[in-house]
Amino acid sequence: MQYRQFRPTPIYSHTKRAPAVRQKQPSFWRKPRMENYFKYFTEIEDQFLRRRGGGLLLTTLDWALIETWKDAAVPLEAALRGIDAAFDRYDQRPSKTKKVNSLAYCSQEVLAAAEDMKEAAVGAFAGDPPSAKSAAAQGFEPATIAAFLRRNADLLEAAKLPHGAGLSVYAIAIDSAATLRKLATETESLKATSRLEDLERHLTVLEEKLFAGLLAATPDEDIVAVRGQADRELAPYRRKMSAPQIEQLQKQYVHKRLLEKYSLSRLSLFYM
Repeated sequence: MQYRQFRPTPIYSHTKRAPAVRQKQPSFWRKPRMENYFKYFTEIEDQFLRRRGGGLLLTTLDWALIETWKDAAVPLEAALRGIDAAFDRYDQRPSKTKKVNSLAYCSQEVLAAAEDMKEAAVGAFAGDPPSAKSAAAQGFEPATIAAFLRRNADLLEAAKLPHGAGLSVYAIAIDSAATLRKLATETESLKATSRLEDLERHLTVLEEKLFAGLLAATPDEDIVAVRGQADRELAPYRRKMSAPQIEQLQKQYVHKRLLEKYSLSRLSLFYM
């Protein structure tokens, strides 16, 4: 299977709402800082489960949807507001014969909340760059990052990976593991976290290479089966999402299933 590089686009830009004034967006909106997204996933999970009232845990589709929001720079506050708004609307329904079984139910409200925040941010100014002390306070201490990188290196070296025609995913994994160990050593030696964005970009490149190899080496029928499963889980919520969001969500779903299949983890610092 040929891998085509996919670069996420802001999914909230496809909602019907449009900014009232066309102005250049402030830099803090275009490029949100990593510190603001620490525990992004767990906070969204907690909010959704709390409003739903317990029950089943999040599904693979739900986790993939959260990843699309994170990759599209949907602020955490917008996601939490959108979940609240969706459940507030659900609670007002006279008949509640159907339970809310997926985070996808909240998708439209989350995107609307993100659009509202974007409009409110127009004309604002970015603050000073975060200090190393601020990054450490959010859990990004050099020792913590180094341990995370080495743990992922161990997983890559131990993984039983597929072999495609003329392609060795294991070779990609071993090369990536060596790079992670090098980055871990460099992070410890710096004794600071002032270049988190550079490190995150490096990890993104490693992830893209790994996913390209896994997609190319995994049998087509396995990928088709996973996409079919994603389509079935998405079916009840398709009308609540735009086409770009659905496409991105399907890709995230496939990526997540591939990682589960080969017992690997995401390399991004967001998954520490």
